[in-house]
Amino acid sequence: GGAAAAAADERSLYIMRVVQIAVMCVLALTVVFGIFFLGCNLLIKSEGMINFLVKDRRPSKEVEAVVVGPY
Repeated sequence: GGAAAAAADERSLYIMRVVQIAVMCVLALTVVFGIFFLGCNLLIKSEGMINFLVKDRRPSKEVEAVVVGPY
């Protein structure tokens, strides 16, 4: 009786440890991907802002020609 109870206890401890490790892996992956996608989003936004500022400072002649052309 005692040995079986000890084995069941050990088994439940092992299962709990595996579940803890799995949950920690999922959380770690979530954090890593969250940081990655947030970083990509900020990079894309900053790239767009830089392009906007560059176009604002010196608009190219081709853009003006295209805008003026059809009228």
